[in-house]
Amino acid sequence: MRLSRRHPLLVPALLCALAVLAARPTDAAEKKAPADGGTDAGISAQVARLYEDAAVATQQYEAGRLEAEAQRAKAQRLEALLDRERRDISVLHEDLGRIARAQYRNGGDLPLTAQIILADSPDQLMRGQQVFSQTNLAVNNAIEKSRRAEAKLSADEAQAATAWQSLEKRSVELAGLKTGIEQKLEEARQQLQGQADASVAAGACRGAVRLDQPAVQVTSPWVTPVETYELSAGFGSGGSRWANRHTGQDFAVPIGTPVRSVGAGRVVTVSCGGAFGIEIVIEHADGYYTQYAHLAAVTVDQGDQVAAGQWIGQSGTTGNSTGPHLHFEVRVTPELGSGVDPVPWLAARGVPLG
Repeated sequence: MRLSRRHPLLVPALLCALAVLAARPTDAAEKKAPADGGTDAGISAQVARLYEDAAVATQQYEAGRLEAEAQRAKAQRLEALLDRERRDISVLHEDLGRIARAQYRNGGDLPLTAQIILADSPDQLMRGQQVFSQTNLAVNNAIEKSRRAEAKLSADEAQAATAWQSLEKRSVELAGLKTGIEQKLEEARQQLQGQADASVAAGACRGAVRLDQPAVQVTSPWVTPVETYELSAGFGSGGSRWANRHTGQDFAVPIGTPVRSVGAGRVVTVSCGGAFGIEIVIEHADGYYTQYAHLAAVTVDQGDQVAAGQWIGQSGTTGNSTGPHLHFEVRVTPELGSGVDPVPWLAARGVPLG
């Protein structure tokens, strides 16, 4: 790193905002594991803690980024000051050279005895001595000013170097924080998905894990099923993965992403197995049903009442899935085959999908 020159701040893109959630699926019609879950509950709790850590890390990361930006601005101001000081010292050196040359031309280099001998009159001698004294004073002042400027330049260069070093250290710390959380979270996600796949293969869903989650903070009666997402396969699209047309809207999200109930309602189905893997179906007061499929875990049981925005599980890639995503459906009945396009359905309820 060149400490006395500007360089771009190496701050990685911000982490995605994450929150506390983990779950274990259940099926009222199938065999259930004990509610406490033993080791299975342990990994769910670990995922929950890592999501909480990631949320805190995101706040720290953003604060650190702002701090680093301020530090970079300070370092850049110091660099501008150093450039100005270097120019001033260069001017001082030029002035000093001019004064020295003028002194030489005016006989300032002659000893006092030679000046007395060569002087034509006392007046000429006095004038010569006055010029000599003034020249010496100017030289001494210029030398002292130059020394002070060079000392200040040296101190400011050290301050600028410290500023850049502090900036670089903070950038490295932020990158390490991000990498550490991401690695741990990815390992936990894979373990959670492995448990989900095992339960689907065995046809024995686990009971829901009741973990603390943040209070629901929504002001609208309807919300998106996940907070941050990219839309992938849409309603009615074709593909080799489906026997007919696609019956819902897919949201591309990482394994373990908190899945929310889009509105208030009652859980009518929590099951694992089949093309949808681990899935939840919720009945809403207006007579519609919503489905959340390919999950890795759930936090609700059949019969539970849920609120809009309440976390009901975590996304995954169970069942007939080519990668991590949430398959979301809106139906007229609880069963497959009665689906309507979720995009205009949500839009009509004040939830446009971007």
